Amino acid sequence: MTKHLLASLLVLTTLSGCGVLAAPCRVGSAVIKMVPVVGHVAALPTDACAAVIDP
Repeated sequence: MTKHLLASLLVLTTLSGCGVLAAPCRVGSAVIKMVPVVGHVAALPTDACAAVIDP
């Protein structure tokens, strides 16, 4: 039990602030930006999400 807990804490600290965690926000933003006219404005919240996770 403690080995699993220690391993998961190690993985979480390794991935914190990593681009892997920001990937869903970045992919979502790219998809939203494909919408004509309003895409770039609508993607601002997802861009902000990615910027907070991975500056």
